[in-house]
Amino acid sequence: MLLVGLMASGKSTVAQAIATATGWPALDNDALLERSTGCTAVELLQSHGLERLRSAESDVLTLTLSMPGPLVAGVPAGVVLDARDRVRLRAGGHVVYLRTPPAVLARRVSKKDHRPFLDGDPGAALQAMTAERDPLYREVADQVLDMAVLTPAQAAREVLAALPTRPV
Repeated sequence: MLLVGLMASGKSTVAQAIATATGWPALDNDALLERSTGCTAVELLQSHGLERLRSAESDVLTLTLSMPGPLVAGVPAGVVLDARDRVRLRAGGHVVYLRTPPAVLARRVSKKDHRPFLDGDPGAALQAMTAERDPLYREVADQVLDMAVLTPAQAAREVLAALPTRPV
């Protein structure tokens, strides 16, 4: 199962809730990126540029898709921008879009460490990202959840209820 959405949409938290309910491993895209590159996303962007960050995110998707399941994984937010990665996402299992309004995301990221792409006006940056990526996330999603109204536990229950076969 693959969770997609913008930064701070709850991918890691919902993945953990699903993992707790099912016993499946939860893969965190930030941890996989850092383990595979030796850098955080911010460090990679600052030291090697956007193209290298996007390539590393695609590599994380490749790694995630190569792992035996069942599992639940948050997907790096930027992979949806690449048409080839969108094809791979659609073929990679049940994809859940954690749709979160930009205002909610802006509140969440204000409490976190620095996030790439949010210098200056995080609200405006997140609004622009949402406008660009929302149709792409919807394109790959089997299920869309409104994370403005769902808690991570509620989201996990909705995801599991939508699966064709219930986990043991």
